[in-house]
Amino acid sequence: MRYWLAIAGVGALPAAAQTPPETNVPPAASPGSAQGELALTIYNDDLALIEDVRPLTLAAGRVRQTFPDVSARIRPETVSLAVPDATVVEQNFDYDLLSPSSLMEKAVGETITLVRTHPATGAETRERARVLAVNGGVVLDIAGRIEVLRDDGLPVRAVFDRVPESLRARPTLSVTLASTRAATRPARLSYLSRGLGWEADYVAAFDADAGTIDLQGWVTLRNTSGTTFHEAKTLLVAGSVDGAGNSSNDDFRPRPRRVTRVSPGTERSSREQIGDFYVYPLAERTTIADKQTKQVSFLDARKVAATAGYRFENEWLGNATEPRSAQSTLRFANAGAAGLGDALPAGTMRVYARDSRGQAQFIGENRIDHVPQGSKIVLVTGDAFDVKVQPVMLARTRLGERRWRTQMRYRLTNARARAVTVELVQSGLDWSDTRVSEQSAVGERRDAGTLAWQVPVPANGEATVTATFDTRY
Repeated sequence: MRYWLAIAGVGALPAAAQTPPETNVPPAASPGSAQGELALTIYNDDLALIEDVRPLTLAAGRVRQTFPDVSARIRPETVSLAVPDATVVEQNFDYDLLSPSSLMEKAVGETITLVRTHPATGAETRERARVLAVNGGVVLDIAGRIEVLRDDGLPVRAVFDRVPESLRARPTLSVTLASTRAATRPARLSYLSRGLGWEADYVAAFDADAGTIDLQGWVTLRNTSGTTFHEAKTLLVAGSVDGAGNSSNDDFRPRPRRVTRVSPGTERSSREQIGDFYVYPLAERTTIADKQTKQVSFLDARKVAATAGYRFENEWLGNATEPRSAQSTLRFANAGAAGLGDALPAGTMRVYARDSRGQAQFIGENRIDHVPQGSKIVLVTGDAFDVKVQPVMLARTRLGERRWRTQMRYRLTNARARAVTVELVQSGLDWSDTRVSEQSAVGERRDAGTLAWQVPVPANGEATVTATFDTRY
């Protein structure tokens, strides 16, 4: 519907009082914003703790105070307000925001002024109209005739006498306080909010000849809270914080189907912790605008020891009629001895390598979960073109009422001009009643359900591994 809205006979919308700060009273964070000194603690799961210290000038007795520019996705039940020599009597969160549609909806039953402009002469005519309904259109009573405000291309302005008290230009928390004295003092407002979250993103430049990676880490902040936070001291917490109602359907991105393997480390990290969570403070205050994605660097490690490799995992009783691609992997450790040494927050790692012309090319990505310091990481980056594995079940024989013997053969081929080593894994085993009665190479039990072989495959050649399993199923 094409009409313009104006408000006649009212001044500017109320803003936070601007008073000279006294001792220990923080200044406003930014001109045009009612926020004070901001501190944000942002968690991975679309959750943030916001602390906002603002100067308030309060009279003695019962007073009503508004806090504009709070998050539009505030959880009102989590609000905590501390004001020296004052107690909170009542608090309300007003989230019905001022807009052309909300202003018209609130005008139902009220009288407004319609200003029509003649398209040829530019002359304006004014008439008073009572708003009867706003349901898919605006229905008006104009001097006893019922008219619908149509979208017919003719310019029409709807002029309102006032702004309803229930509408706010910005998300606003209103509080009734009982103050024991008249003075300006700092008010410490804190609350939990949805709409703020972060994730780590990593860029790894792999040098195969040197056997190293240069690893950069970026914090990716996203703000969908409906509010801009100005010059905030920001602390990022890596980990999932449980809480009643602490669930969100907002996922930053789907997880890739290839699983990153991590052998958990035991090195103690020097990074600050809160409880069982690691903390990543931003070095400088930052402004996080509403509907903004912001990236801030938090890691820059050079010459971290790394190797490329291949991995193939066969499910129990897996039998292929055609060879299958092994997975391309990048192996490294986030240990101090390897050149890294930090607890890595969950995120997506993207890997690049230089081609024969010296240009960096993207060779794959995968997600890592929170990784403690000292861990060994096997990042799967894609499927190999030239390295294949064909698992074949040669025979399966019943040994008794509840025992079976399964004979497997794994044929590995390598079309590359250099030798490779493939980590061949047979999964689905139960070591409580599984016995390997025969194997052509010595495998290693990795966990309760897998047996792994490190199989060297010559350049432009092949290799074969056979194994016989006696199992209950």
